[in-house]
Amino acid sequence: MKKLKYSIAGLITLVLLQGCGAYSFTGTNISPDTKTFQVNFFQNQSPRVFPGADQLFTNQLQDLILNQTNLSLTTSGGDIIYEGEIVQDYVSPNTATSDLKAAQNRLTIAIKMRFYDSKDPEQDLDQQFSFFFDYPASQSENTIRDQALDIIFERITQDMFNATLARW
Repeated sequence: MKKLKYSIAGLITLVLLQGCGAYSFTGTNISPDTKTFQVNFFQNQSPRVFPGADQLFTNQLQDLILNQTNLSLTTSGGDIIYEGEIVQDYVSPNTATSDLKAAQNRLTIAIKMRFYDSKDPEQDLDQQFSFFFDYPASQSENTIRDQALDIIFERITQDMFNATLARW
């Protein structure tokens, strides 16, 4: 009888483990065959070009993938490849005062991304991501731009990561 209980417990454990499948504590869904990634330079092709924004974005995307996966960064021949361009960078009034002046402005940036997975081409993705940063109209865009880019790029890179490697 005792042997039967252990056999049943072992069988239940096997079924539960089989049902769970492979699980990653980082939340990624990367093929075990995938070892390297490549991030091509995301050139700024928006009508407003601010020096350094394209390099900052490219570096932030590389850093995010390095920090959240065990993949190695390569400059060519990566198992997965990110490429694209900054396609929008604009400021628009967001809220108005009673005398019809802008009380708050919104900086919006959009990035077109193409993702290629050489191990699983069905996962390839071509998508645009955007995010914004609101700031008081009394402040100059130049004074908040660095802070705004950090926040916007952090959100866009995380959205790209979730869409490509976490597959949310």
